[in-house]
Formats: sequence, C-alpha cells, structure tokens
Amino acid sequence: MSKKPFVTAEKLEEIVKQIPTPFHLYDERGIRENVKAVYEAFSWNPGFREYFAVKANANPFLMKILHEYGCGSDCSSMTELMLAEACGITGNEIMFSSNDTPPAEYKKAYELGGIINLDDFTDVEILEDTLGFIPEKISCRYNPGGFFELSNGIMDNPGDSKYGMTTGQLFKAFKMLKEKGAKVFGIHAFLASNTVTNEYYPELAKVLFNLAVHLKEETGAKIGFINLSGGVGIPYRPDEEPNDIRKIGEGVREAYEQILVPAGMGDVAIYTEMGRFMMGPYGGLVTRVIHEKHIYKEYIGCDACAVNLMRPAMYGSYHHITVMGKEDLPCDHVYDVVGSLCENNDKFAIDRELPEIRKGDLLFIHDTGAHGFSMGYNYNGKLWSSEVLLHEDGSFEKIRRAEQPKDYFATLDFTPEYAYMKERGWS
Repeated sequence: MSKKPFVTAEKLEEIVKQIPTPFHLYDERGIRENVKAVYEAFSWNPGFREYFAVKANANPFLMKILHEYGCGSDCSSMTELMLAEACGITGNEIMFSSNDTPPAEYKKAYELGGIINLDDFTDVEILEDTLGFIPEKISCRYNPGGFFELSNGIMDNPGDSKYGMTTGQLFKAFKMLKEKGAKVFGIHAFLASNTVTNEYYPELAKVLFNLAVHLKEETGAKIGFINLSGGVGIPYRPDEEPNDIRKIGEGVREAYEQILVPAGMGDVAIYTEMGRFMMGPYGGLVTRVIHEKHIYKEYIGCDACAVNLMRPAMYGSYHHITVMGKEDLPCDHVYDVVGSLCENNDKFAIDRELPEIRKGDLLFIHDTGAHGFSMGYNYNGKLWSSEVLLHEDGSFEKIRRAEQPKDYFATLDFTPEYAYMKERGWS
C-alpha cells in the first residue's frame, strides 16, 4: 500500500507563496466525507452523537464543520468549554470528561448545560459541594482494571490508567447519585488507544452493555446513554489497513441487539468521543528543508520541529513523510529528518528510506490532524505555526495565524524587561 498526500505538489507550491512554512494543512473534503460516514455507520441508533474530542484539534473552524453534521464537543478543561461555547456548541452537545477537576470547571460545564462525566467516586461530593445539588443527567467513567484483550492480543492495560472508577465504586456512585436526585445516567469508558482493528468498539460495547444491564437491575437507575469514548485509531503506516467505521457500527449494533434490547433497554443512546479518527488523516504538517548534515548519519533539517509535532519525540511515533514532487522516485536514500530544537529526540523520522532530498524541498508529514498542532509548545522560544484549511473547491484559507514574538512576550508584564520589549514593539 502507499500513502499519498491529500494535496498536490502544485497546489502546495501555490499555498507556500502566500503562507510561510511550517504550517498544518487540513483537508475539508476528507473531514466532511468522514463525519458523514460515521453518522451513517450509527444511523441505526436514533440517539447517536459523536462528541468530537476537542483536545485532538481545538481549531474552531474545524469544530464548526463537524457541528454542521450534529457533532458535539468532548471538553476536558475550562478553555475547551469556552471554545465550544464560542462555536455555538452548548447544552447536551457538550460532554465534559475531565479528571482532577477544579470545581470552577464543573460550574462552567453545568452553566453551559453540558453533561458532566465524573471520573472518580470522590467527585460526587465535590460536584454537589460546587453546585449545591446533583444534576438530573449525569455520567460516570468506568475502569474495569486488568488488561483489555481482543482476539489479536492485549490492546492496553486499564489497570495502569489513572482514569475512571472501579466496578464497586461505580455501583456505589450510581446509588448515591440516584439518592441525590439524578434521574438519567450515562456510562463512559476508554480502555485502549489508537486501535487499528474493527473489533475494539464492538468488544468494548459488550462490556459496557452488560454492565449497564447489571447497573439497572441493582440500582434501578435509568441508563440514558452509553459513551464508547475514543480509541478508534488510524493507519499511520502505509502497510496498515484502516478501520472500517461501517463494520464497527454494525458490530456495535449486533451487541446492542443481543444484550440491551432483550433487557428492555432498546432506547439507550450511543455516544462516541473520537478525535484521532475524526481528524487525524485529514491534516498534514508542511515543512521546508533548510539544512543538510553529513556526519555519522545523513541528516535532513527542516523548518518545523517537535514543537509543531511532538508525537515522534514523545512517543517514538511513526508519521509517514512524502517529499513533494518526488512521490514516484525510488526511496534509495536513508535519512534522519530532524528539527532545530536543542534536544536529540527532535526527529520526525529515524533511518527513514526516502527519495534523495535537497535543500528547498517541501515535505508533507502525514496524519497530523489530531494531536498535532494541539500538542504544541514553546520550548527553545519556538513559535506556534499557522493552520490552513484546503477547501473542497481547491481554495485555501488561513484559519490560525502564526504566533509572533510579541505573542510569546505578551504574558511578561514585569520591568525593566517589559519596558525594554515594549519600546521595541515586542509587546
């Protein structure tokens, strides 16, 4: 299999004449086609809603595109709540799934009408102390512990995860919340990350559906929705088969019909909170080669670095790289593709086979639409890049300007340093 950019070399040359590299580029057509496929896959469930994980990509232009199709926002902080509100996303369109939560954020989520998803048993008391009562609609996050396995092996280790309640805590929380006035309950769980298999959601659904039946029987709680959260991954490597969201949706439907419907729970809504699957493949980091280094290895230096995409440095993650205009040339050179941070892990690729690269070449680093720009930072005084949306008609639009030095210094308000900066127009 091959991995091709969603933009041509000719179009990219047109864009870089107006917008300097590096920048993240997003594919509007791909985003729209994908969100339609997700809703088609779960159309059998009348209450279905995708709550896009804002943490994956917090650009309001992209959030609004998804909102056109009915997507809500999965928020985990005050700023994400404020961003959703600014995009016109309020009420039950907000799922507030946080942990170690400041009380003020619970208050904001409630004021917006969002659904609060409690991460810990002690949060019941914190929420009640914050609001003075318990909302009528509430959700709890579940962690079964141990390992989560599929037929193709262990997918993850929930027992090492800081998220969610134990089984005993969950039942206790439901009983307590019900006594305190909650009327409609949700169950939420995230047991594995970036799964590239059609089995994950259906198997998770079976776990949560059986749990829901037992919770209803033991506590008498009305289960209004079950949130499968995220974890549906994307094929970062060319040889990986992508998930088929329609097969995934059908697998969840089969589990629903087998477990919930016979229990008289055929009205339960299914929610998801995908970030990577919704946006990952539809973004790419565009960077220009500015340096070559020939020592013990062959290095290619570009004008992007780990502050623009930290996943390879942080996790050792693979991101495919296309040398634009050389897509059909043989990959007969081996390079480390690096940035300019004063850290040796600032590498987008290590010992990667690529066509011959020269200074001035444009590189397209694939699959940065989720956890790309959003994980950026300012180490070494590096500035955040711009973001660009490639529209369906071939036009393009800057949807976030690049950070400037005055932005970097804006939070420095002490003297005499601040006065020095202000005199020079840096603030």
